[in-house]
Amino acid sequence: MVMRAGALAPPRRLGVVAYTSDEALVEGLRARHPAALSAFHERFSGHVLRVLGRLLGGSRDLSDAHHDAFVRALSSLDTLRDPAALKAWITSVAVFTARTCIQRRARRKWLLFFAPDELPPLVEPPYGGEAREALRATYRALERLPADERIAFALRRIEGMDLQEVAGACGVSLATIKRRLARAEVHFLEAARDQPALEEWLKGGAS
Repeated sequence: MVMRAGALAPPRRLGVVAYTSDEALVEGLRARHPAALSAFHERFSGHVLRVLGRLLGGSRDLSDAHHDAFVRALSSLDTLRDPAALKAWITSVAVFTARTCIQRRARRKWLLFFAPDELPPLVEPPYGGEAREALRATYRALERLPADERIAFALRRIEGMDLQEVAGACGVSLATIKRRLARAEVHFLEAARDQPALEEWLKGGAS
């Protein structure tokens, strides 16, 4: 049997240029092309780390969660129905990974409070003094919220997603996320009262 030249050959160039569209990238991932795996990680690594950082705060297990999110994504590509929604889908995978981490941490009664030099740079902006302590206090307060409420609050109030994006990332309806956020804000305010660094924010003095 004689094969025509290039009949079953992969694309001549499997670099980033070959995966400029989400559709092409997903096709390459499903075919397990090494260059597609590299392009996928390069394109979304920072985004996933930032989402996880917003949800987990200054966490020792942030690096593990980041790795787990990509493992989950690559092993569940069949759940991605619309390749054009790749970013929203990987965001939802990151949220699910963070939720698992938060629940595991709660079961072990871990505290989300570490020294400033242990906070990853994508989680804590380069603020100092009162702003830095307020950020740390925010995550201490969030630690007291149920996982689903904490995630909704962090995506909306810290990451700045709109309601539809938060609902999509959490895999629930818009009505559900609104109810979840309403409960989260009540519970966060209650927890924040025990954090002196958030006193000005509670008075309306913080932005």
